[in-house]
Amino acid sequence: MGIAALIMAGGKGSRMGLDVEKPMLLFLDKPLINYVIAAVRQAKNITDFYVVTSSNTPNTEQHCKNMHCKVICTDAKGYHDDLKQAVHKTGLTGPILTMPSDVPAITGIFLDKVVCEFEQCGKDFLAVFVPIKKRLELGLSISSTDEYKGVWYAVSGINVINGVMIQKDSKIETNALITEETGVLLNINTLKDVEIAQKIVSSAAHKHV
Repeated sequence: MGIAALIMAGGKGSRMGLDVEKPMLLFLDKPLINYVIAAVRQAKNITDFYVVTSSNTPNTEQHCKNMHCKVICTDAKGYHDDLKQAVHKTGLTGPILTMPSDVPAITGIFLDKVVCEFEQCGKDFLAVFVPIKKRLELGLSISSTDEYKGVWYAVSGINVINGVMIQKDSKIETNALITEETGVLLNINTLKDVEIAQKIVSSAAHKHV
């Protein structure tokens, strides 16, 4: 099954406390968003993608255009409003993979796995969660959490949703993929997260050399 993807890159990233836009923050000498774009392009189950920017991220917008990405600029009214606006502007109606621009270790292989899981679950929404304990063990921050079947998890920001349901206010039946894969665990929220994630990714790269 081939679906479209939206890379959400319009937030202020205020928690980082930096002048640079968060998607443009250098991670091992490349902007964070470069890794996400590469993973989406590698995914066999993603047939099309857009980078969703806003007035908060003009440099990100220009950078992505320079990388020959399709860009949708939204009104910066918040994640969910920007997502709705992006879906409306693109006219997407089928399943859509949404993901943040700050998961530099993500891979196309994992994104393909998420799409397959959505197809098999038979629900309108699939969320990808990671165990809170695992992030804490690595020294990573916990920013956003959600409950699934009585257990609280850290939110990865990677989801697949039926595009038609995004414009509706009705409750959406949810399924979840729980994972401890490094590519999903390394969601960047703080400067300390950057430092830890860079060490983990560098160490893994050296092992494969």
